[in-house]
Amino acid sequence: SPVPKNVCAVSSGMKMKFGQRMHPITEKIPKPLVNVNGVRMIDTAIRGLHHNGIYEIYIVVGYLKEQFKCLEQEYEGVKLIENPYYESCNNISSLYVARDYIEDALIMDGDQIIYNDQILSPEFERSGYNCIWCENYTTEWLLTLDEHEIVKSCCKTGGAKGWQLFSVSRWNKEDGLRLKYDVEKEFAEKKNRDIYWDDVALFCYPQEFQLGIRQMKSGDIIEIDSLAELAELDSSYRGYVKN
Repeated sequence: SPVPKNVCAVSSGMKMKFGQRMHPITEKIPKPLVNVNGVRMIDTAIRGLHHNGIYEIYIVVGYLKEQFKCLEQEYEGVKLIENPYYESCNNISSLYVARDYIEDALIMDGDQIIYNDQILSPEFERSGYNCIWCENYTTEWLLTLDEHEIVKSCCKTGGAKGWQLFSVSRWNKEDGLRLKYDVEKEFAEKKNRDIYWDDVALFCYPQEFQLGIRQMKSGDIIEIDSLAELAELDSSYRGYVKN
């Protein structure tokens, strides 16, 4: 099994660059550096990677980029990659600037909380996403598998009885090289800069990949999308939530 490097594709881009759903917290602090019960979100990712022996870590930065510099001093193996496109492009730009490091790689967002380090383990057989099974309806991206447990479709508007995609994925050398080429084609050649990087493999060129999934349990990882969700996890933010 390949042992990946890691690219933390910090959420950036026209649609999410300022963490608008978490204002005013993110007016002065980039979302990955927001403290939740005393620990920054991105710290849970870096520590989880280190616990799994992954020390080659690239963090893509844009909005309030200078605040991330401390991570290079605090953690072994962390290197920052500046994204000059973050103000005008979606997060395909984050992967574009980190495209030289996505072969045998683990790619993840920096603005999520890792509660179970095992979900970042480096061993894998097939490129693909960490997922949880959703029996009931969800509005999150939902994958369906064929009889060989290969991803056959993805629905961005959600559904039920499918695999909810999370922003942790693994890519072997061959798939990573193919993903790099496709990202370059969409971003640099076609100027398609308003999409998520996940769109490239799941919607633009799905025929080029045979992706699998890595099963997780609910609660292994938490994505915070609003002030209300933040306050629910950390009571110190309740004053920011309007009743």
